[in-house]
Amino acid sequence: MTTRNEALFARAQTTIPGGVNSPVRAFRSVGGVPRFFTRGEGAHVWDADGKRYIDYVGSWGPLILGHADPDTVRAVQEAAAKGLSFGAPTEAEIELAELLVSRVPSLEMVRLVSSGTEATMSAIRLARGFTGRDMLVKFEGCYHGHADSLLVKAGSGMLTFGNPSSAGVPADLAKHTLVLDYNDAQQLSDAFRQHGNEIACVIVEPVAGNMNLVAPKPEFLATMRALCTQYGAVLIFDEVMTGFRVGPQSAQGLYGITPDLSTFGKVVGGGLPLGAFGGRREIMEKIAPLGPVYQAGTLSGNPLSVAAGLVTLKKIAAPGFFEGLSAKTSALVTGLVAAANKHGVTFSAQSVGGMFGLYFAATPPTSHAEVMACDREAFNRFFHAMLEKGVYLAPSAFEAGFVSAAHTEADIAATVAAAEAVFAGQ
Repeated sequence: MTTRNEALFARAQTTIPGGVNSPVRAFRSVGGVPRFFTRGEGAHVWDADGKRYIDYVGSWGPLILGHADPDTVRAVQEAAAKGLSFGAPTEAEIELAELLVSRVPSLEMVRLVSSGTEATMSAIRLARGFTGRDMLVKFEGCYHGHADSLLVKAGSGMLTFGNPSSAGVPADLAKHTLVLDYNDAQQLSDAFRQHGNEIACVIVEPVAGNMNLVAPKPEFLATMRALCTQYGAVLIFDEVMTGFRVGPQSAQGLYGITPDLSTFGKVVGGGLPLGAFGGRREIMEKIAPLGPVYQAGTLSGNPLSVAAGLVTLKKIAAPGFFEGLSAKTSALVTGLVAAANKHGVTFSAQSVGGMFGLYFAATPPTSHAEVMACDREAFNRFFHAMLEKGVYLAPSAFEAGFVSAAHTEADIAATVAAAEAVFAGQ
C-alpha cells in the first residue's frame, strides 16, 4: 500500500531532478523514501502520513529556537504586512548589522546576502581582490557552498592542486585551489612554505560539519592564523554552520582565534534565507560601492529574513542560553554512547555547543580519511531504525546533527531509549 510520502516522492521526480531541491534530501546516501514534512512545532516535525518525529536536523541548523518559534513567526508576520521586499535600504538591516558587529569581535563591517553559499563566494572574491592573489586553500571534507571554485576535491598527492568534484566546474578554476587535510598543521605549514606568496586566502570550517562533525585540534587553527599573518593571506572562517550555534561569539570566540573575514548563515536568518560576510574594515571597504570588488543581490537584507534573524539573535543572547543548549547536546551524545556500550556496539559521539556527531567507529574521527573509515552501512541501518521509532536524524553519515532550545529532557530521554532498543536489536 503506497504511503503519502511515497506518492509525493514519485510525483516530485517527474518535475524536480531527483524529486528534491537539495541533493541530501533524496535519501540516496541511506536509501529509502524521503519524508515530506507538513508542519513543525518546537522539537518535532510531522510528515505527510501524519507521523511525528523528534527532529535533530532543524532545517540543517538554523532552527536553534525550534520550529515555528512564536516570537519569530510573529515578527515575520508583522514584517510581511509592511512589504515583502523593497530592494532598498531599511533600518532593520542596520540593526542586524550592528548586532552582528557587537556580538563577534572580529567583525568591523558586515554585508548581508541571501545564503551561505553567496557569503562564502563573496568573501573569497573579496580576499582575492584585497590581496591581488589567486590561490585558495581549503580542506578535504569541508563544504563551503556550491560555487565553482569550492567544488574541488584533493589532488593526487600532498600539496598538489585540486580537481573538479562536480561536472561543469572548469579545470582552470580548480587549478587555483589547493586542497589539504583537515587538522594537519604540518601539511598546512608545508603548503605555505611552498606557495605562501601566492595564497590569497585560507577558508575553513572551524568545526567541520559537512563530513559529520570533526572538531579542530588546538594547534590546527592557531597555526593557520599565524601562517596567514606571516604571509599576508586572508583567513576566512566559514561560520555558516557554527555561527551562533556553538557559542555566543561563534566558533572564533570558542577557540580564541580571530579571522580576517567570517561568513554566516543558518542561525542568523532564524530559519529564513539570509547570509552575511564581514571582517576587518580595510578589507570590507574593498567591496562595491566603496571599492573595486563587485557584489550585489536583489533580495539582500530581505525584511522578512532580517526580522527573523533579529528575534533569533536577541533570544539566544539570554543568560545561560548556550550553557543550557550545550548541556542538552552533551546529554544526548553521552546517553547514546552509554546505550551502545551496554550492547557492545562499536560507536562514538561528540558535541560542540548545539552540534553533534555520531560515528560507527571506536573514537570520533579527526580527519576526512577517518570519517570515511567509519561503518557507513551500520549508520544507515541505525538511521532507518531510529526513523521507524520516531527520531529524525540527518539522512547521511556525513552530516552533523543539531539540538535546539526546544528539545526537552523528555525528548533526549526518548531518543536515548529508542537508540538503546535499536542497539539491542529490538
